[in-house]
Order: sequence, then C-alpha cells, then structure tokens
Amino acid sequence: MPPPFVFETMGTVVTLVTVAPLDDATSDAVRAAFQALDDRFSLYKPESEASLVGHARMGLKSASAEYQEVYWAAIAWSEATDRAFTPHRPDGVVDLSGVVKARGIQAAGDVLSRHGHADWCLNAGGDVLVAGVQETGEPWIVGIVDPDDRTALWTQFATRPGRLAVATSGIQERGEHVWRMAADDTFTQVTVAAADIETADVLATAILAGGVTTLQLAQGKYDIDVLASAHDGRVWASPVFTD
Repeated sequence: MPPPFVFETMGTVVTLVTVAPLDDATSDAVRAAFQALDDRFSLYKPESEASLVGHARMGLKSASAEYQEVYWAAIAWSEATDRAFTPHRPDGVVDLSGVVKARGIQAAGDVLSRHGHADWCLNAGGDVLVAGVQETGEPWIVGIVDPDDRTALWTQFATRPGRLAVATSGIQERGEHVWRMAADDTFTQVTVAAADIETADVLATAILAGGVTTLQLAQGKYDIDVLASAHDGRVWASPVFTD
C-alpha cells in the first residue's frame, strides 16, 4: 500500500489513502480541488467572496454563480431539516462551511476518479468518503472515536455501496460550534453514514443541533444510518451499529 498523502486545508487535515500509487499530477489536483473552494468560501480570508457576502460587503445577487449555487443548496438543506441546519449564524454572518467542506471532499473524489483511481479512502477532519475496496479486497473501515475518550475508538463502520460516506459532528474537540435549536443540547456526538458525503455531513450537523426531533425527521426522510451519544450516556444507534 502506498504511503498516505497528507496535507492541511480548510482549517483541517486531509489524509488520502489509495491502493494504486499517486502521481504528482493527481496529488496536486486533489489539493487544488480543496484550495479552489477554500479560496472562494473561507471566512478567514478577508477578501474571499464568502467574506464579502457573509459580512454584507457584497450583495448575494452580485455574487458568482458558484457562490449562489452553494448558498441555495444550504438554504434547501435548512428547509429540509426544519432549520436545524442553517447557513445563517446568530450574528447575521452567512457561513457556508457546513456545505463547502463536503463539496471539497466530493470534488477531490471526482479528481481521483478522473485520474483512474478506483480504490481510495479520503478523510478530511473526520469526515470520510471512500471508493472501491482496500488492497486486501476488504471494505474500507471507518473508525468512530469515543465521545468520552478522544484517544479511543467507540466502534467501527464497514463501508459498502450506498454507505460510502461517514461524517461525525461533536462538541468534544471544537466545543459548542453548532447553533443549537432552542434548548435542545441532547447530543454530544453524531455520526451519519450515507451514500454521499454532503448528506452525511449536513445531517450529522443538523442532528447535533436539532436533537432527537431532527434525528427522527432525518431518519424518516433519508436513507442513512446514525450513531448518536447524549450527555447522560444514552445512545441512539441504527441496527448496523448494534449488530
């Protein structure tokens, strides 16, 4: 197995494992896929388009077609989750990071496919997208960290067709970084497995923010598996996590 390709982007660490060796052109293209989105959507870059729109220095109608497409996708997710997921921060800033990271992961996966890579595992800050299988022929296995001990694994998830994306949102490493709905702070960590990384990532955030009501809504509307932990030790788990 070739050594992992590791780099930093979007304020996190990306680790890419491939069965076939990466050439320089492919690794550069993977990095560039993230960088292009970060340059446009990062709120940490004062002159990025996201900063201009997010801080009301540019109107939405004046933004690029790419920015508007992502914005309206985030609005659609907000409506689908009864506003548990939202691109509008309490201070009024438009923040599209909840969609953009997943788009970066998917864009990098598309690069790998175009460059002929069929078997790979891409982990961006704990959000994972895979294709194919490991060198041994076994499915890619995603470890899910213990919400009470960040040095240990809680469980593992074996990927398969229809479950190629696994995303986790929690409060242990970044604190209360989501905007909770009302007073519902039931969950401390939520993992969602889905067919695509945007669905997994958005719904993990939405369920963490919206609590049990959003969990039930998401399970009724989407084909997903969920593992969630609460402050008091309770666990919500789809059957795949209890087998």
